[in-house]
Parts: sequence; C-alpha cells; structure tokens
Amino acid sequence: MPLSEHEQRILAELEESLSKHDPRFVKNVRETNVYSHGGRRVRWGIAGFVAGLLILILTFSQYVVLGLLGVAMMFVSAVVVERNARLLGKASWQDITRPARGDDSNANYGPRTSSLRDWLSRQRRTRE
Repeated sequence: MPLSEHEQRILAELEESLSKHDPRFVKNVRETNVYSHGGRRVRWGIAGFVAGLLILILTFSQYVVLGLLGVAMMFVSAVVVERNARLLGKASWQDITRPARGDDSNANYGPRTSSLRDWLSRQRRTRE
C-alpha cells in the first residue's frame, strides 16, 4: 500500500532531521546492507582457516599441541564460513553485490558484463 502525500512528507522531514543530527549513521545505513556482515564474517573465517593451516604446517612436527590448536582453529573457521555462507546463499547474487548508493545497478557493470549476461540468457533460451 503506497504512502499518502502527508506520510511521505513526514518521512522526508524525519530523514532530513536525521541526516542533520547524525550524518555518520546515515552514511553507514546507506553503505551497508543485510549481507555485508555475513560477507565480512566469511572473509574472516577464510583468513582464520589459512592461519590455522599455517600454524599446523609450521609447528606440528615440533610442538604437537600447537599443531592441534591450528586444527581446532581451522575447524572453528570452517564452521564460521559454512554458517555465514549458508545465510548468504539465501540471498540472490544481486542483493549481495549491488552498489551501495542509488537504484541503478546496471550502471556500474559496464559493457562486458551486459554482453556476458545477454550471451548467457541466449544460451538458456536455446536449451529450453
């Protein structure tokens, strides 16, 4: 149900007031989406897995306990990656990679991406 003109005016006034009083919050809201936190956790999980693997490789022959700590770190990191990747999998790829500002998502991709998209859609049509 669309908003009335009065409701739209009130909403615009609230937005303007908020941007005057707390511009940092407004900037954070505009630049992040629901999936940015999950993506960040996946990247940290991958970094933790690689660090655990390095600990395992470098220390297991001399210090077994440190090697086992590396294995535990790899396991925890793999669980973090799996859980957050599963949450990200519920989103479409465009939701995750869309630009932070504006609604014109095709403007930032360029001609190569659009030609690839056209080619893929033609391939799909020919299979059906």
